[in-house]
Amino acid sequence: MVLGKVKSFIVSYDCLNDSNVPVFSSGDSVSGRVIIEVTGEIRVKSLKIHAKGFAKVRWTESRNAGSNTAYTQNYTEEVEYLNHRDILIGHERDDDNSEEGLTTIHSGRHEYAFSFELPQTPLATSFEGKHGSVRYWVKAELHRPWLLPMKTKKEFTVFEHIDINTPLLLSPQAGTKEKTLCCWFCTSGPISLSAKIERKGYTPGESIQIFAEIENCSSRMVVPKAAIYQTQTFFAKGKMKEIKQLVANIRGESLSSGKTETWNGKMLKIPPVSPSILDCSIIRVEYSLMVYVDIPGAMNLSLNLPLVIGTIPLHPFGSRTSSVSSQCSMTMSWLGMALPERPEAPPAYAEVVTEDQRQSCLEVSSGRENFEAPLLAYIQEFRFRPPPPYSEIDPHPDQATSTAEQRLDTCPSR
Repeated sequence: MVLGKVKSFIVSYDCLNDSNVPVFSSGDSVSGRVIIEVTGEIRVKSLKIHAKGFAKVRWTESRNAGSNTAYTQNYTEEVEYLNHRDILIGHERDDDNSEEGLTTIHSGRHEYAFSFELPQTPLATSFEGKHGSVRYWVKAELHRPWLLPMKTKKEFTVFEHIDINTPLLLSPQAGTKEKTLCCWFCTSGPISLSAKIERKGYTPGESIQIFAEIENCSSRMVVPKAAIYQTQTFFAKGKMKEIKQLVANIRGESLSSGKTETWNGKMLKIPPVSPSILDCSIIRVEYSLMVYVDIPGAMNLSLNLPLVIGTIPLHPFGSRTSSVSSQCSMTMSWLGMALPERPEAPPAYAEVVTEDQRQSCLEVSSGRENFEAPLLAYIQEFRFRPPPPYSEIDPHPDQATSTAEQRLDTCPSR
């Protein structure tokens, strides 16, 4: 008998989204198929799958232990999120080469379905960084007698959803800083920076509206700029490794001495980036918006506003509420309106109610001494009862003085 050959051996997922990309989250059911295409016939001991998910950190550092001695210190750490095994064909034991219990696979294409559930506990979002990663995959192994196992592996993506429609992530972020430049014994005027964004949470593809005011009272030419940074932090064996990467940036116009620039919603678009990872014990991925003033020959004046990149975008109602609240807080010109020194007196009673209306009301009241109808029918008779006369002089000064003395007696400091 001529032994057959395995022409293809792959793992395929049943995707639930329109983009045909295997994306899942905690608690989801992951299903798929192991596809085997053979020419001729093959005899199989077992077909197994192993689903694995873990976060792993690794980096090395060189250290000196003396004048001529150096060594390398390795830092590694791993956190497991998923470990599932299943047998699709055959039995658990496949270490022997006996002919018993073998399964024959005939020529053609064959599909073997598998399914498992992701843990309900929070999972770390899939991520690839410089010193660590978070990966999820399914590996299939085909065991045949007298041959080495055939293996194939395919990754799938896990997103731990972050809903930005929460009060914390919808809250505005703002800050103010000032810097004075000094050169030997000469001191120039200050450079001030104020910036604000309407919320903390965003999703990839959105644009951040930046409201800022930059005032240059120094003698140098400065340039206002803004940038989104991603900070990757890795933890292992009590040590920490941090990587900071530029994601997107914009710049404003150059400001000469004595000039001011205002950004009324300058847009900075967020490119496709990984969501924030905040719940993993060994890997953190955080974002921030840096609004800064580039000062030649000196340290920049910078303002960091924290960001959270989520997976669930802003709801239309939340967008409207956030936009309205943002506009109200940004346009604060009403604060400059002066209040009158003395309040105006209310209008006189005769200006509101004419004499004819008052007399007609009194005539209706005098004709109804006996209440034959329900009480609600006569409520309108008290509609035009005159208010007390207006006066800026307190009609009861003694009573006000005694009340004030009583309050002083109850003060804790006495």
